[in-house]
Amino acid sequence: MRRVKLDRIDRRILRDLQNDGRMTNVELARRAGISAPPCLRRVRALEEAGFIRGYHADINPDALGFGVTVFAQVGLSSQAEVDLKKFEELVNSWPMVRECNMLAGEYDFLLKIVAEDWDDYQRFLTTKLTAAPNVAHVKSALSIRTSKHTPGVPIDVDSPDIPDSLEDDDEEVEDESSTRVARR
Repeated sequence: MRRVKLDRIDRRILRDLQNDGRMTNVELARRAGISAPPCLRRVRALEEAGFIRGYHADINPDALGFGVTVFAQVGLSSQAEVDLKKFEELVNSWPMVRECNMLAGEYDFLLKIVAEDWDDYQRFLTTKLTAAPNVAHVKSALSIRTSKHTPGVPIDVDSPDIPDSLEDDDEEVEDESSTRVARR
């Protein structure tokens, strides 16, 4: 796997793709101030390095009949790693659960669940979630509205370049797009 030393252009590419994953390479290159071929090489290097995990459409849940979003805090009876993994595997099999985060603190997991309506969520809660092995307690919070939904992370294009101090014995190769790629 190749690692990329992020410079201003790389951060600009990441920010612009995060905001609009359907942007053409030509438009992306124009915004980054480089030509299309080096831009495409940079995007591929960012994908290979794991900075870009995928491209997704932001679907309106209401338009598909999912009018309820619930955040469920789940406490397990056992926090042994094998039990945590089993719970995560089970959660991954439930399409209504859109996010699963392991927490430090009073609860073990926070689940983001979408449902058609409150009755649909209650059926899921009683037949799947609370019935699951090792689940000790669940606290549900119904989302009234979402006032901010910004996927990804904040990317400061003008921050200093990220140093490559972890690449001590890597050979550095500079391609014509100025992205420095480290190869092992």
